[in-house]
Amino acid sequence: MFLPFTHILILAFAYVNDKKLKRDDHMFATIQIVLCVILILLLLLFPQTAHSGTDLGLSLFMEALFPYLLPYLVLTQWLLRLTAPMRTKTKRASLYVQAYIISALGGYPTGATTIVYLKNSGQLHPKEANFLLAVCHAPSPLFVLGFVSLDLLHSNTFGWLFLCLLHTFNICCLVIGYFLYRKTDAPTISVHNTTLYTAPFSESIKETAPTILLVGTTIIFFTTIQTIVQQGLDQLIPKLPYTIELSLAAILEVTNGLKMTVTAFPDFPYTSLLVVILLTMQSISIHLQIFVIAKSAKLSVRPYLKFRLLSIIIVPTIYALFFLK
Repeated sequence: MFLPFTHILILAFAYVNDKKLKRDDHMFATIQIVLCVILILLLLLFPQTAHSGTDLGLSLFMEALFPYLLPYLVLTQWLLRLTAPMRTKTKRASLYVQAYIISALGGYPTGATTIVYLKNSGQLHPKEANFLLAVCHAPSPLFVLGFVSLDLLHSNTFGWLFLCLLHTFNICCLVIGYFLYRKTDAPTISVHNTTLYTAPFSESIKETAPTILLVGTTIIFFTTIQTIVQQGLDQLIPKLPYTIELSLAAILEVTNGLKMTVTAFPDFPYTSLLVVILLTMQSISIHLQIFVIAKSAKLSVRPYLKFRLLSIIIVPTIYALFFLK
């Protein structure tokens, strides 16, 4: 269980860092500079490995995510803009449900882009947006059912089981949040706000392009970094355990981590539990996507980090207790 505890520590550090960044700005900048210098040196020392890592990241993005993500992002953004005038009279519970369904079907970072749009267009209070950013966050069902369940695990049932478990947890949190925020003063929505209805299709494409670029960039970047760091560690520590390499891959980029884990342990009886842990943890790549999107709308990531820590503990535990064969 080294991997989930490592990820919990990373998320806890991110939460504390987000809370105290202004106090320790100089120290944080120094750490980033040192990290950048080390990574640049690794790129210079292992150029061929960096090239291979970039090719792998691009392949993972194009095969596992791009076909599922791009059409859905365009369509959901288009739908949000087409139905914006109708939501001027929408009840808060209905708005929560709509946001959750869109995020559940589209996968990350569709939920984050949806919440940011609703907040920027005045349809969500900032406190509600912070909360929904944390709850409306789940992998695409096409990714889980297709790439993970069928392609990697060759199972027809695992994907459905995991999605039911994860969404049950999220929906319970959503219901609790609704009762906590239902008395919050709702923002005033004007039907004359031009961003709600002007050129919805072209606006949806315009808003989708940066998100696709962000997702592709983070996946390719972290896969490349994982590859060269792994090469550097192999040079320094020739007998480095393979589990350390898997942990590094999973923490940096979950798609590659899933593929490496299932390939390394095809007959391991707890492989499905490892996959649940990885899917629940996601990776730094995915968390960074959410951070960037949230910061663009000045949303706090603290509720998001709290919910991620909670889900890492609860979802795999329930799966291990009741569904692991």
